[in-house]
Parts: sequence; structure tokens; C-alpha cells
Amino acid sequence: MNYLQAVTEFIFAEDEPAASDVILIPGNTSPLPSEQAARLYHAGFAPYLLPSGHFSKVRGSFPGPSARQEQYSGSYRTEWDFMRDVLLQNGVPDAAILREDRAEYTYQNALFSKEVLDRMGISPRRAILCCNPYHARRCLMYYSMVFPDTEFLSCPAKDAPITRDNWQESETGLRAVLGEVERCGKQFAYMLCGAQEESQRIL
Repeated sequence: MNYLQAVTEFIFAEDEPAASDVILIPGNTSPLPSEQAARLYHAGFAPYLLPSGHFSKVRGSFPGPSARQEQYSGSYRTEWDFMRDVLLQNGVPDAAILREDRAEYTYQNALFSKEVLDRMGISPRRAILCCNPYHARRCLMYYSMVFPDTEFLSCPAKDAPITRDNWQESETGLRAVLGEVERCGKQFAYMLCGAQEESQRIL
């Protein structure tokens, strides 16, 4: 296996969906992950969906949908507002949509989603993650650390512009995917080293 193949297998994590306790949607500006989550909900894979997101700390506000602006044209204050509207427009009942609208980056998506589920008394044995395809590995990394007793299935968006099959064909795809490799390495190292330093301080 060459380097690019190895990167593809690492970054583009994908599983077959199975019966789960909740569908989790990390914050983003694309409607595609929420549309995928709606399809899985209607197929009966989980009774609840939990979109998570305020807006990017770097941007400082929600910039609007990155695709299908004509369909999703509301005035959205947060990523959660946007993702909720996508789910509603795709036939998901409001009662099935949980709320987390504080998170500003992926690790907070995981942390704050767990707080929401803990308050509801939901301890998921299995959960589905719906995100953009090239974000799958980093989402799994964070959510698995925050939910150590949960089995996660990665079911990323369909028809995304950057996929495991085409990411090598454009500068945009190369930068996005190789940037994820870099972020996974740096952020995972920080988390592991930070945890070790904290345990040493306590002991």
C-alpha cells in the first residue's frame, strides 16, 4: 500500500449503519451530513439525532450554508440552528432533534454532546457519526475518547465534493485531506500528552 492509499484508508473511515441509540452530527456548514443523518433516521437506525455546534471560533459567526443555499436560506444564528432546519426540511420530527449549540470546535462537539446525553440519562452503547467524509477520522478520534464505552459507526455524508475516490485530483482535496492528517497527529498528541501530564500532576 502506498502513502496516498494509506492516507485514504486512515482519513475516510466509513462503516455500515446499524441499530444505534443516537445519531451525532458534529458542527459544520454543509447540509450533506444532516441530510445523511435524516436518511438514517427514517431508515430506523436511531430514535434521536444530536446536531452540535455554535460556530467556528476562527470565523466568529455562522457564515451561512456552504452548499444548497437556495434550499436552506434561513437566517441561522448557529450551526445547530442550521442543522436543525436541514433535518426538519428532510422530514425529521422536531421532538427527535436534541440540542447542543455551544461547541466551537470538534472536541467541544464531543464533550458538550456527552453533557446533553448525560442530562437526559442516555448512555449510548452504539452511536452513528454523520460528518463530512474527510472529517471522519478526527471525529471518531474525539468522540471515542469522550465516550469510551460507546461503539461508534462512521456514516459520512453522501455525494460530498471531496471523497476517498477524488481527493487526490485537486489542490482543494489535497489540502483538505492532508490538513486533516496533520490535525489528527497534532491534536491527538496534544490530548495524549495533556492527559499524561494531568495524571502525573495528580499523582
